[in-house]
Amino acid sequence: MDKKLLDILACPVCKGPLRYDRAKSELVCKADRLAYPVRDDIPVMLEDQARQISEEEAG
Repeated sequence: MDKKLLDILACPVCKGPLRYDRAKSELVCKADRLAYPVRDDIPVMLEDQARQISEEEAG
């Protein structure tokens, strides 16, 4: 994932920062405990496409 793109992306729900999980190919919002998929290097920033993550995963 492009570092410049990651710097400007924000969670669509809370507008908070996102962390890129390369192993799972997801953008993670710790505050909302949501993981947004990245498909073919394109972030899918739709709340209904995000998956809930556990507190441990958000950590």
